[in-house]
Amino acid sequence: MNTQLEEIREQQKATWNKFSAGWRKWDDFTMDWLRPMGEEIIRSLHVKPTDLVLDVAAGTGEPGLSIATLARDGKVVITDLAEGMLDVARDKARARGIRNYETVACDVCELPFPDETFDAVSCRFGFMFFPDMLLAAREMQRVLKPGGRLAAAVWSVPAKNAWITAIMGTINRHLELPAPPPGAPGMFRCGSPGMLADLLKQAGFRNVNEREVTGKLRCGTNEQYWPFMNEVAAPVVAALSKADEATREKIKRDVFAQVDQLCQDKSAALDYGTVVVQGEK
Repeated sequence: MNTQLEEIREQQKATWNKFSAGWRKWDDFTMDWLRPMGEEIIRSLHVKPTDLVLDVAAGTGEPGLSIATLARDGKVVITDLAEGMLDVARDKARARGIRNYETVACDVCELPFPDETFDAVSCRFGFMFFPDMLLAAREMQRVLKPGGRLAAAVWSVPAKNAWITAIMGTINRHLELPAPPPGAPGMFRCGSPGMLADLLKQAGFRNVNEREVTGKLRCGTNEQYWPFMNEVAAPVVAALSKADEATREKIKRDVFAQVDQLCQDKSAALDYGTVVVQGEK
């Protein structure tokens, strides 16, 4: 990996460690919201009781911990760049009495496992942040056993994700933030139909297919939506850090107005769209 990609990796490690406290605070709410994508990943993997499964970029432990309850005579290795996120995963595993797992802090582009180790690999909302997505896919393919399965979820296009565009669009209108470089890690980097599927094919996966999973982020009120986004969504915090207090308050009022326009019943239930891609080695 070149120096520029290493710098991106280290920046992301610092960011996710910084936000691990927010993810711990909101974990029950967040995991309930993201559960449909995890369930689709699990269905795609056809987990057997004796499987050895790798969960990449698992953050606070999902879908890896749920997979561990299915691979009860096997094991799940839960990986992430950020030790702070893995701390939450370990605490959750203890609370749920899950023992057939281990956590490993590592970079997906340099997985510390031998060839053909795992029966399955899962990755929920990691691919779009990997500095080198093709190298990451090839590493996942390398550590899979022949016939092993990969399933990954990514965010779809901005138009299908009002939960984040409602706030980021408003911030951008106020602050006129510069657009990220083309292809830079970010939320919607893998959103175009077929993008991640084509990447997996390049990495050597076969029988690749994708399906859309949609739903709503149900916050209940604007007063719940605003702190959630400010404590969990790194792009929001990074952008708002560039605003003074008066501008932040104006952005907040405009975000509330935007959410109310989208949710006229004042429920702050905002659409999300995702793509789940699966393939075999």
